[in-house]
Amino acid sequence: MFCPQCGANNEDTAAVCVQCGRSFEPSARAPLPIPGVVEPPTQPVENYLVFAILTTVLCCIPAGIVAIIYAAQVNSKLQMGDVAGAKKASHNAKMWCWISFGLGLTAVVVFVLLAMLGVINGLHLR
Repeated sequence: MFCPQCGANNEDTAAVCVQCGRSFEPSARAPLPIPGVVEPPTQPVENYLVFAILTTVLCCIPAGIVAIIYAAQVNSKLQMGDVAGAKKASHNAKMWCWISFGLGLTAVVVFVLLAMLGVINGLHLR
């Protein structure tokens, strides 16, 4: 077996290199990243862009626009290799989608309640 570090020839059953002392045992540590090489994330990061667009159109425009901005940042951060930033942008996009949905749902409930109060109030006047 040849040592991957120094190239010295070792016995096939050797645990360490006879020349440089490098261990041949598999390491539990992850390999160090190579500068300039972008590695894909181990788990896909959801961008929530469709959810953001739907909540913008159907629920609440201001909060939905913020959700779209964060959702658009996810893929660009992944391409730059910033997995932590992409996960944070994904989390923020999801949060703003739910905020937009909640505000839209609240507005519909308030409108229905006011309409019902108007109808009930109209019945008492007669």
